[in-house]
Amino acid sequence: MDDRIDSVEFARQARIEVAKVLNRTRDSHIGGGYSSMDILSVLYTRVLDINKDNLDDPNRDVFILSKGHIAASYYTVLALAGIIPVEDLDKHIVDGTNYAGHTRKYKTAGVAGVEMSAGSLGHGANVGAGMAYAKRIQKLSGRVFVLMGDGECNEGSVWEAAMFAAKFRLSNLVLIVDHNRLQAYGCDKEVLDMGDLVAKFNSFGCDAIGIDGHDHDEIFMALTNATSLRHPARPRVIVAETVKGKGASFMEGRLEWHFKSPDDEQLEMIIKEQSI
Repeated sequence: MDDRIDSVEFARQARIEVAKVLNRTRDSHIGGGYSSMDILSVLYTRVLDINKDNLDDPNRDVFILSKGHIAASYYTVLALAGIIPVEDLDKHIVDGTNYAGHTRKYKTAGVAGVEMSAGSLGHGANVGAGMAYAKRIQKLSGRVFVLMGDGECNEGSVWEAAMFAAKFRLSNLVLIVDHNRLQAYGCDKEVLDMGDLVAKFNSFGCDAIGIDGHDHDEIFMALTNATSLRHPARPRVIVAETVKGKGASFMEGRLEWHFKSPDDEQLEMIIKEQSI
């Protein structure tokens, strides 16, 4: 964490590097990675007390990526943040390495900085709530941040976590929803309309707000104030309004980039757009 690092420049570099990784490997999920990138960049440059030297410190902040299918984007963020070697990005989905297409937990068979093995959705909010509760009863400092997708909010387990966090007043827990309004098989309203997510999380006892998920200053203010505004005894939920594929004009708002990888020509387009 360092306020002197430019989160916008970090996000720009990360989008280029992710595109290179996915172009080389033909792996997918670049759309959801790009919609989350501004959030991840602000977290890892301006908010989180996490670095390569404090991963075993029980008083550190914790970040959980619940939408673990954007693994390539997350590995890139960890590399640019200095938590894993940049050259390890060459290991993405290579047989015999820990850099799988879905994240694997550090210290079991995973990657440094990864707190939870992900695959099935709807688990991160529960793991995060449990870790926040454990910090509370052990009198440990540090906050727990969880990033999940809006389609993931179709899972009932997310709402169980919200109720648990509200019951135990887990003000050290922050749930962040990447609300890009597209999931694997269609737009959210077509697949399962969850309505107003801010109002819904508030009705479950959380303190929820909506923000522009691509405005770095707004993201920063929401994250840094998350444990102190309005209802300090409630868990905070930040519903970040985003655009799938943000940062590549030909990807933005297009469902197919949940599955596709950029070809050589598209990679050059991304690099050109991010260099303007």
